[in-house]
Amino acid sequence: MKGLFIVTGRGLGGDASIALNIMSAFEKKGVKCEVALDKSAHFTLFERRGYTCHKISVPHAGGHSATKLSAFKGAAKLGTATIKARNLIKKFDFDFVVGVLGGGAIVASLGGKFARKPTFSLISTPIDSRVCPKFNKCYLFPELDKFRLESLPDNMERSFYPLSSDVGQGDVNIALEKLKEFPKFDENKKTILFSSGSSIFKGMIEAIDIVSKCHDDYNLLLVGLPLHDEYLDLIDEDKMIYLGYIDWIKHLFKFVDLAVLTDDGISLEEALTCEKPIVALTRIKWGRYQNMAGVFKGAIIESEVADVCKSIDEAFENYDSIQERAKYYGDLCLEAADDLTDRILKELK
Repeated sequence: MKGLFIVTGRGLGGDASIALNIMSAFEKKGVKCEVALDKSAHFTLFERRGYTCHKISVPHAGGHSATKLSAFKGAAKLGTATIKARNLIKKFDFDFVVGVLGGGAIVASLGGKFARKPTFSLISTPIDSRVCPKFNKCYLFPELDKFRLESLPDNMERSFYPLSSDVGQGDVNIALEKLKEFPKFDENKKTILFSSGSSIFKGMIEAIDIVSKCHDDYNLLLVGLPLHDEYLDLIDEDKMIYLGYIDWIKHLFKFVDLAVLTDDGISLEEALTCEKPIVALTRIKWGRYQNMAGVFKGAIIESEVADVCKSIDEAFENYDSIQERAKYYGDLCLEAADDLTDRILKELK
């Protein structure tokens, strides 16, 4: 059996990670996987894993930050994108198609429909959640409001994000040795990780700056690359340890005492698999509010940036109970990739 995975984005961030994780889970079950991305995307992550890559057109409207204008521009390119996807599917005679988020999910829905192949969409944005269910079976990720509904239509099911099989297997000693390279790091202090994903948003820098002024008894770590170059000037390395972009995040999640993250995306689940309590900062990314505390009940404390110190204090005061809930959800998240692939394969049978 052979499946095509159509992925939105640049091939570098969370969308690519989700695609790689679900493809890996399919391959363990004997399914050959290939990937299609927009011609402007980077294919390195997929090629490095040995996947066959195809260049097509995958327009995107900006996900949760989409505007009417960006949605219109994306829709204008959808006709050409659909034809290219259909032709690719038919040319290589794929047995099924999976669309991964946003534009990738929509292009897969339309291309798979016209190619008359079983198609499934992994959805998490307002636009893909409106379009894709009209054409095929969809699996909703936690960022969608519909995820919290008591009942869903027959062609929609919930799923946590598929994670890498080794995500919860970090080594605290590896993280410790790397942190010792920074003179500001103190082994006798508790350690808090601040991250908004691969890109650092301004609100996350503001949050760590606030904490540095109200607490001096924590190691404060900032991870990622600034979304805009001028944000570099806002990072005061006298107050924090700036790690930049790192490839040992799974070790760091295992080591830290607390994670301060944005209320979206795959990082929340990665931290939960390491049984870490989380303070989720709201409205940092384009003003979005995702209500992740409503999904991972008891494992996440929501906070506005201005209230981050109060929320961190609350997290440490209730550490044991929050950690217990984090472990509960972390176990579910670790099962998500296998569970999702099993459900799709069952649909194909």
